[in-house]
Amino acid sequence: MNDPKRYMLTLAIYLNSRGCSFVLFEGTLSPYDWGILDCRGARKDASCLSKMTELLHLYDIDALVIQHTGADGTRRALRLSMLNTALEAAARAHGVPVFKYSRADVYQTFASAGFANKQSLAKVISLHIPAFERHVPPPRKPWMSEDAMMGLFDAAALALVFFHRANKLDLPHPGALPSESRA
Repeated sequence: MNDPKRYMLTLAIYLNSRGCSFVLFEGTLSPYDWGILDCRGARKDASCLSKMTELLHLYDIDALVIQHTGADGTRRALRLSMLNTALEAAARAHGVPVFKYSRADVYQTFASAGFANKQSLAKVISLHIPAFERHVPPPRKPWMSEDAMMGLFDAAALALVFFHRANKLDLPHPGALPSESRA
């Protein structure tokens, strides 16, 4: 075996209006580190990019997984698309391969699990990753904003799509969750 690393380190980052969420995986279903980076203020984008680049330097990652926000990917705010592009450029400059998946890719990958909304997707992910079970936010009411923890599950979903496409992960069969109406 030529590679001294025992496991592949995969960093998944999901950008949102508050900053970003990340999950670092050491192997297919082994989260090593995770968190939510809150970025506020006038220089919020620069601060967020700095924190994400710091993650790239802190860990010697083998792959970065982000959301595909290009013209044929998921529609996001211009600010988030530009930040995503800057993160991709920083990773490539660091010699890290970047993998991008759209929201449609996530839905297609998890379709067999029978999820109906982000809440049930978080439950599916917590079935695969027991450490995340206590982080599943309660169902939100229509007047509530999305829980900040949901970004953690968005990042984990991107990583699980990456592992599934690399044929390293089998997802649950239909009927793993009770069906819910799409919100």
